Amino acid sequence: MDQPVRRIGVFTSGGDAPGMNAAIRSVVRTCLHMGIECIGVRRGYHGLINGDFVPLTFESVSGLSRRGGTMLYSARSEDFKAKLGQEKAAATCKLLGLDALVGIGGDGTFRGLLCLAQQGLSVIGIPGTIDNDIACSTYTIGYDTACNTAVECIDKLRDTMQSHERCSVVEVMGHHAGHLALNVGVACGATAVLVPERTPDYEQDVIEPIRRARLGGRTHFMVIVAEGVDSAYNVAQKIKDATSLDTRVTVLGHVQRGGAPTSRDRTAATYMGYEAVRLLAEGKTCRVVAMQGDAYVDYDITEALAMQKGLDEQTYTVMRALTGVQ
Repeated sequence: MDQPVRRIGVFTSGGDAPGMNAAIRSVVRTCLHMGIECIGVRRGYHGLINGDFVPLTFESVSGLSRRGGTMLYSARSEDFKAKLGQEKAAATCKLLGLDALVGIGGDGTFRGLLCLAQQGLSVIGIPGTIDNDIACSTYTIGYDTACNTAVECIDKLRDTMQSHERCSVVEVMGHHAGHLALNVGVACGATAVLVPERTPDYEQDVIEPIRRARLGGRTHFMVIVAEGVDSAYNVAQKIKDATSLDTRVTVLGHVQRGGAPTSRDRTAATYMGYEAVRLLAEGKTCRVVAMQGDAYVDYDITEALAMQKGLDEQTYTVMRALTGVQ
């Protein structure tokens, strides 16, 4: 970046995640601290193509950290997938005089930023997704809040399940990643957990743990299923056919995306927002802000997108040990 940064655009894209507002607030306040103007782009890449923007001030983001969702709204844009859409988005940035863009979202958001970088724009990505599936970062904004929301819901379900000899099958989010299901299952003391990274053996991974729990005196059972594994209703039917248990299904759905962000999500989002602006102010571009342990680092977007993230093997081992799976 040859010229000093004078005006930065910030947007959220893809699925919303608790803590996105805290990241927006951090970007805006850091920009103002460094003498940089900040413009909010509403509705992600769709808004970037159509010029849907709002100037952001110190006062406009006051109290934003405690709010869930995203004040800039989020959307997926089919038009942006085409070259013409990318050129329109870049033209909007030039029209508004944006020197750089900060995009908050997942891999799809980062791929879009890479396309804009190829159009000559300076870009930084911040990982925000409840799935915690960004490979370059050990933690993503929204994950802790989603875990806590799911745990709270499942604890309430358990209160009614233990009043009956029932099996509860709970479907949580995670099409391609089982981090949420796995950690929620460990936290809740689930009878069984199914994740998309492992093809389930229903007899060994679900039915046998239920039988062991029943032989141990349990009269209620909790099975956590990531949505990418199978329909919770199909899983429930397999359990009923094998055990004759009264089996009930609960799909938590988008309730997992909502609610005030936890302290961890607010703090991580704030640090990541600050790091994004700092990198741009230092003339860096085409980077993703990430966490490695407790440290905040950054990676080239191309490098970040090439990485792959598997399950935490230690957590998976602990889960299998505690559910009695051999």
